[in-house]
Amino acid sequence: MMTTHFLNLWKEARSRFQQQMQKISEEDLKKTLGKSPNSLGFLIRHIAEVEQLFAKNVFQLNAVKITAKTIIEREDTGKWINLQELKEIHEQAFEKLQQAIKQQSNEDWKKEVTTKEFGTKTLSEAFGRVVSHTAYHAGQMAIINTYEKIN
Repeated sequence: MMTTHFLNLWKEARSRFQQQMQKISEEDLKKTLGKSPNSLGFLIRHIAEVEQLFAKNVFQLNAVKITAKTIIEREDTGKWINLQELKEIHEQAFEKLQQAIKQQSNEDWKKEVTTKEFGTKTLSEAFGRVVSHTAYHAGQMAIINTYEKIN
């Protein structure tokens, strides 16, 4: 029951990101907010990478193979401009995190997980991090795509 609850919560929270993805054109991928260094393309890639990292490192889905380029590079290098490629990684992230969530038992949500990013938390508390991370950046995407011009 808890796993179904968390899965539904994640899908609903992520729907904001998915709605943004439907509105974005390849030209939009270069947009940034003011002098912010991160473009829409970078944010899309970053969200997908973090979701896959959560599936792999927090939920222990060993089948995930991801190189978190946005985290490694730490800044937008202007190369996240292929919409089809970004849509593919976005869908991969959705599938992998969904699979990782589904494999949890009700008891698993009470277990502790430790990462260097947020220390020791229960799996359900850690789950809150990935939900809020995606929602946070989806909000940024909405503002950028609504109010900014292509640089």
